[in-house]
Amino acid sequence: MPVASPTSSSRTASTALGYGACALAGTLWGTGFYFGKIALTAMGVGHMVLYRFLFALLGLAPLMRRPNLNRREWQLLLLASFLGIPVQFLLQFWGLALTTVSHAALMVGTMPVILAVGAVIFTHERLDIKGWFALAGSTTGVVLITLSSVHGAAGTHGAGHGVGHGPSLAGDLLVVLSLVIALGWLLINRHLMQSHSAITITAWGILAGVLMLALMVIPFAGWPPVHAVSSRVWFALIASGLFCTALTTFLWNWGIRHVPASRAGVFLNIEPALGSILGVELMGDKLGPWTWAGGALILTAAIVLTTTGRAEAEMLLE
Repeated sequence: MPVASPTSSSRTASTALGYGACALAGTLWGTGFYFGKIALTAMGVGHMVLYRFLFALLGLAPLMRRPNLNRREWQLLLLASFLGIPVQFLLQFWGLALTTVSHAALMVGTMPVILAVGAVIFTHERLDIKGWFALAGSTTGVVLITLSSVHGAAGTHGAGHGVGHGPSLAGDLLVVLSLVIALGWLLINRHLMQSHSAITITAWGILAGVLMLALMVIPFAGWPPVHAVSSRVWFALIASGLFCTALTTFLWNWGIRHVPASRAGVFLNIEPALGSILGVELMGDKLGPWTWAGGALILTAAIVLTTTGRAEAEMLLE
């Protein structure tokens, strides 16, 4: 009977831990829109995102060490931070403010498809027939959900921070746009982690992103509120920063160093599934038949691409 070598055993263990890290990251990400919606009851999008990343930075600060990046790597890190934090998250939570937790979460199910399309565009890989059917199914799912958004938003009115308006086409599409931008963030980080540790890229990337956020938010929206914030909102902000941002980003960055990114992408499906459940169960979201059908198509397409597709997202930018 063959006996696994120590090297083979350690590689198997690292792979298992990598998948576990990605799975936990996907689970924690699934709560992000729920906590974000709670925070949006007390403040605007800019202040909420700024608080989220400030708490994330506090969680990562004890782990920060002096980075050993060259000039080119600093340029890439700053570009990734700009795309992934102020641009992506401001767009994403602006979209959340205009739609429901469930709709925003289901739109995140398009991310594995976006990764696969990125592989086709940037590395000129070819999708097999399953991949093209999955892409068509995911696109159809987005269309169904956005059509249900138009129907569900009819006759809806409200004020405040926009947390009680129901689904909207603009909100759903802003979430999808943020995911397209996130592709650059994920792939540049993946490239940088070929030479540097996950904690270095995560911590210094978030620090750079926080500084950019502050420069974009404070001059236009003022300092974030402190006194008129309930304990429930503070809990949501702290949880979204420490668990949904700092811990998840580190877990994901560490995980994709040990497993193929295209296979790890299946764990991104946890986020839309869990997020939509939380929206229905805890936020009272109503999902019509078109939304259920669209969500099923998106999740099915993502699973097909990440379990049988040939596009390997980890090859990008390498």
